[in-house]
Amino acid sequence: MNVIFLLITASTVVAVLFLAAFTWAVRSGQFDDDRSPSVRILGDARPVKPIESSSNSTTNPNA
Repeated sequence: MNVIFLLITASTVVAVLFLAAFTWAVRSGQFDDDRSPSVRILGDARPVKPIESSSNSTTNPNA
């Protein structure tokens, strides 16, 4: 029976700690940026240059 009271107390302490961490995160501004993820896809990305193989002798002047 004492184990039940110990587990209830431990789970309540853990729940209060998580609630305190969540409250701190909200008050410190961790969840304020809700606009940029939705418009990030609209920005232009840099084009990726393809890697040229060395077997192509027309583009390799040292071949």
